[in-house]
Amino acid sequence: MKSILQLISEELAPAFTACGYDPELAKASNSNRPDLCEYQCNGSMAAAKKYHKAPIMIAQDVVAQAANSPLFEKIEAVNPGFINITLKNDFVSWYLNQLAATGTLGASRYGEGKTVVLDYGGANVAKPLHVGHLRAAIIGESLKRLYRYTGHTVYGDVHMGDWGLQMGLIIEETRSRHPELCYFDPDYTGEYPAEAPFTISDLEEIYPAASKRSKEDEEFARAAHDATVALQQGNPGYRALFRHILAVSVKDLKKNYGNLDVSFDVWKGESDAQAFIPGMIQTLKDQGILHESQGAMVVDVDEPTDTKEVPPCIIQKSDGASLYATTDLATLVQREQDYHPDEVLYVVDKRQELHFTQVFRTARKAGIVRPETKLTFLGFGTMNGKDGKPFKTREGGVMRLEHLIADIDEAVFSRIMENRTVDEEQAREIAKTVGLAALKYGDLSNQATKNYVFDVDRFISFEGNTGPYILYTIVRIKSILRKYLETAEALPKEVAPAVDASEKVLQLLLSKAGETITDSCENIAPHRLCQYIYEVSDAFNSFYHEHIILGETDAARKDGWIALLELTRDILETCIDLLGFSAPDQM
Repeated sequence: MKSILQLISEELAPAFTACGYDPELAKASNSNRPDLCEYQCNGSMAAAKKYHKAPIMIAQDVVAQAANSPLFEKIEAVNPGFINITLKNDFVSWYLNQLAATGTLGASRYGEGKTVVLDYGGANVAKPLHVGHLRAAIIGESLKRLYRYTGHTVYGDVHMGDWGLQMGLIIEETRSRHPELCYFDPDYTGEYPAEAPFTISDLEEIYPAASKRSKEDEEFARAAHDATVALQQGNPGYRALFRHILAVSVKDLKKNYGNLDVSFDVWKGESDAQAFIPGMIQTLKDQGILHESQGAMVVDVDEPTDTKEVPPCIIQKSDGASLYATTDLATLVQREQDYHPDEVLYVVDKRQELHFTQVFRTARKAGIVRPETKLTFLGFGTMNGKDGKPFKTREGGVMRLEHLIADIDEAVFSRIMENRTVDEEQAREIAKTVGLAALKYGDLSNQATKNYVFDVDRFISFEGNTGPYILYTIVRIKSILRKYLETAEALPKEVAPAVDASEKVLQLLLSKAGETITDSCENIAPHRLCQYIYEVSDAFNSFYHEHIILGETDAARKDGWIALLELTRDILETCIDLLGFSAPDQM
């Protein structure tokens, strides 16, 4: 479905042509002076130099040609050469009814036939999720939903950290505690137990204990290193123990990500890429781009246009060990084989930008990905406390994600109970929904690449640009629609022409739903969708306060308003779903 801006531009193009001007100049835009008009066209300004004519004269020519358009209530030329446009109310309501019938709110399905791999997890096995994992999960989940809504086939990959020394540390610490386990018996030939010898709570205690011990005990550190090497070389007992670590960790991660309403299609980790490393290294050798530097094997990735130094990408250390770059390149090989993606998008801390620049350049240089494959890095900023520093617990430690969620839910619950409109059990359930909205909206309403301050009091406020304010607007609409249905069999579907300014403002904002969704996806910018639904909520609440909707005596007018409310609810609920949260039926 074409946007209103496209339709206005198409309506103006013949007028430009009729006056002897290039129709490409007819591009319309949203008005930067909404007090004067709704839309504008600045093509006359660009045309002035080309046609050696004053822009106001060009604008006047075009306006004279377009004066009788069925779209425009008012079109005028304004000094020094702007074309100001106000749309007819019946055209706007017609457009909204067309938009409602599309099933996609007018959003483009530009991604149909394209496959995207979205890497946005980065959790580590045997470790709890903490606040450092929050932004990747929230931003990635929203992008996954946006990409799918615009037609893409998306594979969301958690890409766990599940390889390297941390595994050796866990294995060796487990051995020191339970040396009798069959996993450590070199002569054991039977089936390994189906049940893990530890719980997730055990693992979360074992790893930090082992890490601390390795710093104090050289012999233990050496044994952990040897266990890592043995695991990577295929020791059957260690591999069985490794599978247990994965299974226990993944089960817990799914539960905790589920609390955030975040899910993944692919639960692969660094370990899955190991089989692809030898072939990938051989490819680099065959391409003649892998060479020795100070004992390590590297690929030069600097380019003449670089404004700052981009060091070589290290593929193997002098001792033959692989690095993150090695694993990430091998993972690209695997993803190309499994999914043949048109784009691979990484949602990762922005401090990793240099790393991914090196990996992307190496992948292109070696032909690991096709020339047309997009490799995109979305580096997000840090979540800071009110002191401007990375968010910590009161004790100065890194807060577990489940504790952060619980704290927000409790704060929302207390706010709800201040009003005492629902019983305590209902309040608890509502608090979970509202708390998640507060958390996600508080994050997503900021541009992903920027740092932001995590302020619970502001995030859970029911006023201002917050998640609870958006939900409160939706709940208000739901309440009106329920009351309407108490005396009617069904909700009316036809939005009627606006009868006043506040209704027109709301209708014009709703008409931008599709283009905003498309724009948010194309520009990898969920914050634009947040800003949009805040503006829609504000416009609706202004309209609501100016009209007695259910008390309107003109039946046709009331039905038009109810249809408008239903469309507003549908747009807001679709958008918050794309952002990764939902609205309760009451608050």
